[in-house]
Amino acid sequence: MTGIDALRLTRVLPDSGLEPPACPPRDHLIPQRAVALLEVLLCSDIPTQVALGGTLYALGYPATINGQLSITYVVASQVGDAVLLVGLMLALMYAHGERPRDVLFGRRPIAGEALLGIPLTLLAFGIAIVVLLSVRRFAPSLHTVPDNPLQQLMFTRRNAWLFAFMVIVAGGVREEVQRAFLLHRFDQWLGGRTVGLVVTSVAFGWGHLQVQGVDAAIATGLLGAFWAAIYLRRRSCAAAMVSHAGFDLLQVVPYLFGHR
Repeated sequence: MTGIDALRLTRVLPDSGLEPPACPPRDHLIPQRAVALLEVLLCSDIPTQVALGGTLYALGYPATINGQLSITYVVASQVGDAVLLVGLMLALMYAHGERPRDVLFGRRPIAGEALLGIPLTLLAFGIAIVVLLSVRRFAPSLHTVPDNPLQQLMFTRRNAWLFAFMVIVAGGVREEVQRAFLLHRFDQWLGGRTVGLVVTSVAFGWGHLQVQGVDAAIATGLLGAFWAAIYLRRRSCAAAMVSHAGFDLLQVVPYLFGHR
């Protein structure tokens, strides 16, 4: 499945009814695109993660302890990045005179969109299972990380609850607000919605490559395309937020109740 194929999936969802953005004068295109590109790079998660990682290390919280990932570092860096990145994107939208409510949630009722995210959680889980089983059946060499190091962090119930909180904030909220913001910028200034869907989905999968392996990166990239397509069709990230958070929580639930 390509990014374009994922975009076609959204035809089963009602149209958002929003008008496309008006085209600015041609002499404004180059500076506006340069600013949009700078904002995309700034909100790509790399600058904020580097800044937070360096700050935590300076405060005495390294990423690993005795070769193992530190739960304190992982939770603090992800939740802190969520606060920093969402705040940055809100500031950029306000600076451009945009209403975050319109960019992120459009004209649709948030509660109704959130309810839509519940069945989409199961669909996302199904996509991930099919992709992972297919890759491991037909291309087992792509299973490059035998044991997910993130799962090894949840060895106590306390850690599992911390992880559950983290995936809701960092996965469901931060990554879907980020995805909506970046897709909005691509749609306006950087080549259109299809380009935005492909670029953000590839980047989303790439971000999981080192820690979780090639097969997980492929599945994650396709899930990113799925959630991006939902936003582009409905112009609201509420359903994707619930679906993403629910998908992550389904993987944490066994650890929440598997410890005494």
